[in-house]
Amino acid sequence: MSLDVSVRDGESQDSLLKRFQRAVQMEGILREAKTHEHFVSKGDAARMKAKKNARRRRRPE
Repeated sequence: MSLDVSVRDGESQDSLLKRFQRAVQMEGILREAKTHEHFVSKGDAARMKAKKNARRRRRPE
């Protein structure tokens, strides 16, 4: 996964930083990094998924 953000002619550093942050957000890089922050076994992942689904089903619409 590669992310290239180059300076445009006459572009300020603030707008370059905003463009970079927006690109990182759109690519989902931080979200993916957070999911890989700690090891989660398959059993734990299944348990968390079931818990999340049960919570979603209980929530009133």
